[in-house]
Amino acid sequence: MHDWENLRFLSVLAREGSFSAAARRLGVEHATVSRRLAALEAECGLRLLDRRGRKVTLTADGERMAGVALRMEEEAQGAARFASVAQAGLSGTVTISAPPALTAVRLMGPLVRLRQQHPDMTIHVVGEKRAASLDRREADVAVRLTRPETGDLTITRIGEMVFHFYATEGYLAAASPQDWQFIAYGGGLMDGAPQMKRLKAFAAGRPVRLFANSAELQMAAALADGGVAILPDFIAEAEPRLVAIDEGREPLKREVWLAVHTDLHAAPAVRAVVEALKVAM
Repeated sequence: MHDWENLRFLSVLAREGSFSAAARRLGVEHATVSRRLAALEAECGLRLLDRRGRKVTLTADGERMAGVALRMEEEAQGAARFASVAQAGLSGTVTISAPPALTAVRLMGPLVRLRQQHPDMTIHVVGEKRAASLDRREADVAVRLTRPETGDLTITRIGEMVFHFYATEGYLAAASPQDWQFIAYGGGLMDGAPQMKRLKAFAAGRPVRLFANSAELQMAAALADGGVAILPDFIAEAEPRLVAIDEGREPLKREVWLAVHTDLHAAPAVRAVVEALKVAM
């Protein structure tokens, strides 16, 4: 087999599920994908695609060949990940994905100090709620509130976040508990999150009247006497106008996990970032 690039086209088709989606991912025309895969079939002497009807599917040989192609792609991405951060000690580029509020309050300071100590080092910080893929190089290091279950990752528990319900003294004085209204994430963004489950249980039918898509915005709503919000202590405790409400049981706690793709764990720049994040928590 002479053109390994054709295998890459097969791996993308297998992952994306259609010629059009593969073409978009690869940034080429639909016809280019078709031509590349026809060339691959000719090279290996196997029928890899079933083109009958409008839908194109992989044959049994195509599925097996796609598995090989996907493994090759993962290895190539692993080599690229390592090279990107291990070229020159602490002069590489490291991308970190972490929850926005935690990043702003706890993580950013140590990362800035780390970069100041190593002027040739570049750090990209992405504050996001979704779980960035370390396998696809969306990030080199990820801080998550749920322990990752898949991927070739080195995973470390680095701390915990404690949550309480908060409101202003003025709001609590003006509204009796049965009249409290609540502030929450909207649009189904965090419906499965433990803090949302705790909020629904504590509200016990009392209405959620204000929705905001970040903890910072929910805190701002609570400070404006908008109701009761469940917030991590590390941001709420910095605001003296907020009062923690006693639920009558243990407060919610969420573990904080740090994940690094295993083939990057020993790279000097990544190791330095990992140590800085551990200290931050």
